[in-house]
Amino acid sequence: MAGSNGKQKTVRDMVLSLGLIMIAAAVIYLFVPHDDDAPDLKRVDYRVELLTARRAASYPVAAPEGLPESWKATSVRFDGADFDAWHLGFHAPDGEYVAIEQSTDQRARFIDEASQGAKETDVTQEIGGRTWIRYTGGRYDALVLKDTVDGSTTVVAGTGSFDQLAQMAGALKLA
Repeated sequence: MAGSNGKQKTVRDMVLSLGLIMIAAAVIYLFVPHDDDAPDLKRVDYRVELLTARRAASYPVAAPEGLPESWKATSVRFDGADFDAWHLGFHAPDGEYVAIEQSTDQRARFIDEASQGAKETDVTQEIGGRTWIRYTGGRYDALVLKDTVDGSTTVVAGTGSFDQLAQMAGALKLA
């Protein structure tokens, strides 16, 4: 009989210990700050990179003008050694991502990479006096400007809607 009493105390002690651990975990959860919101993305100033790219690239480098302040530039890069590759990424007002990509790389390869596997459709869109081709699927949708005479390809791609992509394409100024 003495052995069964010891087992009951052991089980009771384990249950009490588990209860104390649960209480401690609840207190820690309540008093440790936690934020379930998406992190605030830092706005980048892309003016210096844009000037550098416009001096160095073999084509007119595109950047938006006149976009509302709610469009936040979040990433920029120019790689003159890699087919004069220009990238400018934006966080749209509704949280979607829209990027401008330009390069003199082989068109099919560049479009596939910039649009992350989107496929060409038969739909074209006239924006700012230029004909853009819609690409859908993959991770991004895209608008592609292929009718340049300078050998470059311009892609506006991202998770945003075609209206957002068109807004960005319409704001692009080439220089």
